Amino acid sequence: MSFLSFHHGTRLSESNETPVIVQIGQTAVVCLLVTAPDADAAKFPLNEPVLLPGDISLAADLGDAGTGKDAVDDVFDQVATYTIVIRIDEGVDEAATLSNFVGDATQMTGVHALKKCMPKLGLQPRLIAAPGFTSGDGVTANPVVAELIGVLDELEVVAFVDGPDTNDADALAYRAQINSQRVYVVDPKVQVWDTATNAYVARPASARFAGVQARVDTGLGFWNSLSNKPVTGIGGVSRVISYGIQSNYLNENGIGTIVNHGSGPVTWGNRAATDDDLWKFLSVRRTADFINEAIKAAYLEFVDKPFSAANVKLLIESGNAAMRKFKAAGAIIGGKVWLDETKNLPEQLAAGQVTLSMDFEPPAPMEDIELIAHRNIEYYLELTRDAVSQAA
Repeated sequence: MSFLSFHHGTRLSESNETPVIVQIGQTAVVCLLVTAPDADAAKFPLNEPVLLPGDISLAADLGDAGTGKDAVDDVFDQVATYTIVIRIDEGVDEAATLSNFVGDATQMTGVHALKKCMPKLGLQPRLIAAPGFTSGDGVTANPVVAELIGVLDELEVVAFVDGPDTNDADALAYRAQINSQRVYVVDPKVQVWDTATNAYVARPASARFAGVQARVDTGLGFWNSLSNKPVTGIGGVSRVISYGIQSNYLNENGIGTIVNHGSGPVTWGNRAATDDDLWKFLSVRRTADFINEAIKAAYLEFVDKPFSAANVKLLIESGNAAMRKFKAAGAIIGGKVWLDETKNLPEQLAAGQVTLSMDFEPPAPMEDIELIAHRNIEYYLELTRDAVSQAA
């Protein structure tokens, strides 16, 4: 409120001393790194993010060659969502193409082009896939995945990568070369009808899993697991995975797969490719990322405001209001924000540094539901009583 030397009458001003609104950013944003040598270079320049805002017809300019058109189709078979395409140059051979996908951090090419999405499009890519270029033999690490992990950590997003699609042992060997809370391994490939050959062909499943997660985010909420959800647009898988011992073996070791309980193929597996048990569930990792990001973004409102009891109070109230909102939605089990005096010494406060403490707990997926069946011979007594009653 401005101060006047004199005023006769009533006046009103709106106070801005209210808690800020904490909002989650767009979560169902898929980003595909693909090859498309016949693409319209003006519409899909190399190493530049291009947004398809829920309209698959825009992918026509990718051309039929390469992986681009198929990858977009894989996603849109699951849901029409924000999909970002980054076209990578196809090299003279497979090794050269992999090098192009690895890219150059200083030039922001290859996987590093993911960092251009937010400044250029205003959208953060959330669900990354590079189908056809993230698999491996289990002997040597895939260079694209190795380079991608650092980018995922920087952007706080996740990626779906493809296993070798050979056998379980090779899949585990491939998974053993990855240790990241932000990488979800998919094995095997899926069978998709090819209209050019009039036959089913094997296609990497990573883009479809990204699409399934986008559909889950849109319909159920980002805190829900992508596991046990229908995979649409496929005729089956390239190698059958049996529900039970085989799927448990893969899932326990951080490999997502596809099973069929008799009503069509579904995704199966909650776990990321990490050895950190506290962060083994992909949905928990993503939920924590989104809440952390939302809180940080909302608190920018307070940066450089004067140090006052009112502003400190609003800092705490804003955070706790957000936690109540997230809990009511089901995104967290509980959470709170507080100011710990032991972390806020007078010297720190005088230097303009305020430290808030925060805790919350995302809901883990109910991965293991155990039923214990008992026999109860007392029911015979009920039967005989009913019979006697009816006879009378």
